[in-house]
Amino acid sequence: MANFPTHIAVGTIVSGALATVTLAADAVAPENLVAVTLAGVLGSVLPDIDLKDSRPNRAMFSGLAVFFSFAVLFSLEKKYSIAEMMILWLGTLVFVRYVARAVFLRLSYHRGIWHSLLAAVFCGFITAWVYYAVLGRNEGVAWLAAGFLMIGYLTHLILDEIYSVDVMDTRIKASFGTALKFIDGGHPGHSAAMAVATVLAFLVTPPTKMFLENMSSRSMWSELHHRLLPQDKWFGVDWRGIARVPDMPFPARQQAAPAGTSPMTTGSIVPAPAEPAK
Repeated sequence: MANFPTHIAVGTIVSGALATVTLAADAVAPENLVAVTLAGVLGSVLPDIDLKDSRPNRAMFSGLAVFFSFAVLFSLEKKYSIAEMMILWLGTLVFVRYVARAVFLRLSYHRGIWHSLLAAVFCGFITAWVYYAVLGRNEGVAWLAAGFLMIGYLTHLILDEIYSVDVMDTRIKASFGTALKFIDGGHPGHSAAMAVATVLAFLVTPPTKMFLENMSSRSMWSELHHRLLPQDKWFGVDWRGIARVPDMPFPARQQAAPAGTSPMTTGSIVPAPAEPAK
């Protein structure tokens, strides 16, 4: 499988490309661009959350702990005192980092249900809910973040399958087919639990009307088509003018000799004077 830095690098490239397209199509406001891009980067490493006793697992649970602790803090900032908010923040951080991680590792194994398309959909639904209900983004931005995360998630699965093919030895490793799958056929109980969790997550997701209207808007696709390639200049420079070969100064062609005259009198050679008659 691909290592953690590779997943981060490829996920960042894919998310950056998606962010460029959505910004050019005016599908997202600039102030929301970073938020949805980070969702894509997170999705590109999220499947390895089931990798026990590893740096990716520790890093991701630490990141999730920080994320959820601040999400709780910001959502309750006007309801409790500073002391109460600090207790809630620290309690959420410790619970997610240690308790939730320990429970998760006891119930999961690497390349199980979390390396599946069903898990990608589940994480997408959870992302939409978090962005809408916890972070206070509108439903359009929430579903766009969900789309970014699912694409990043799918990028991770595809990358793992690519690394399962040994091109140098022209052989397929035993891990081929364990990353990109719809469900975990080897553990039907895990697949059933993920299916139920996905349905429940969908029930709490925000409305999709705004997102679908924006994605199907004729003006958005027209703007994307208009911005896809430069109209006349690349980076403000007329490269055609730079690449044009200047006209070379060639001497004028010699005119053909008029009929009835000697070709010698029409060229560059001066004719010799005629001898006097004897």
